Amino acid sequence: MTTNAWGEAVGLLLEHDEIALACHVNPDGDALGSMLAMGIALRGLGKRVVASWGSEPFEVPTAYAGLPGLDLLVPAREFPAAPALLVTFDTGSADRLGSLADRVDVAQHVLVVDHHISNTRFGSVNLIDRDAAATAVVVVELLDLMSVELTAEIAAPVYTGLVTDTGSFKYAATTPSVHALAARLLETGIRHDVISRQIWDTTSFGYVKLLGLVCARAVLETDQVGGLGLVWTAIGVEDLDRYSLGLADVEGVIDVVRAAREAEVAVVVKTDPEDGLLKVSTRSKGQIDVGAVCVSLGGGGHRFAAGFTSDASLPDTMARLRAALAAAPHLAD
Repeated sequence: MTTNAWGEAVGLLLEHDEIALACHVNPDGDALGSMLAMGIALRGLGKRVVASWGSEPFEVPTAYAGLPGLDLLVPAREFPAAPALLVTFDTGSADRLGSLADRVDVAQHVLVVDHHISNTRFGSVNLIDRDAAATAVVVVELLDLMSVELTAEIAAPVYTGLVTDTGSFKYAATTPSVHALAARLLETGIRHDVISRQIWDTTSFGYVKLLGLVCARAVLETDQVGGLGLVWTAIGVEDLDRYSLGLADVEGVIDVVRAAREAEVAVVVKTDPEDGLLKVSTRSKGQIDVGAVCVSLGGGGHRFAAGFTSDASLPDTMARLRAALAAAPHLAD
């Protein structure tokens, strides 16, 4: 990323009065938090802003239902057909925008704000900081360049993006600068305890029941990943229906499965109720680059947290994944 990219990004954001923001389908905390933080900031500058994502049902995940800026959200059908400026967040490729992907081709300008190493650089301006712990970090750097005050209203969604992509500061991406940014966010007066409780410690009883079910069916394969071990489980449409849950509600399952000490890599395979495709989430404890593995399977992500989509059966999908993991080089500790 060049210095010029930062200047071009700031120029686009300051020059346009109407700005359309989008993030990837089934948004996580970083995607939604980054987008809302920028939307709130731009609205404060007098801009007309809408924000969305291209997947149905268009519902804010319960974990993020208390964030400020939700009034900026519009369903995909109400998103501008040909935005003058389209800004995407935490989205590694245009297809990850779902039903909004076609806006990339018709928008006058496309600003891509991201931190994924696998980003395909589909924008006219690509602001991609691969060293950033979260896209929310890139957003703060942009706001600083725009001389936007970091208020509590902006800080809350930024903090959400930061803590979700660092696993509440547990992942390797957590650096001294991450903690420094967290301190800066806390200084605005946000209730970080409330935010964290809503993300990790508040769920429906149905999720608790589903968690027991999918953990009971988890499989441990100690001979896989070159002997480092693989643990995996699957969540079917019938499981989601049984407990009235959506894909966004079960994102935390992999954080439970990955705790198994006998496995270096953890996998959760979820069937999308909308299209029947398999959404495969992977996590590594540090010895395997699952980002590279998932890229080889048509997906993307980070070194230790990544995913891909498969139209094959569950057995065939897992066979492909096992083969890719077996061929993956081991990383130095």
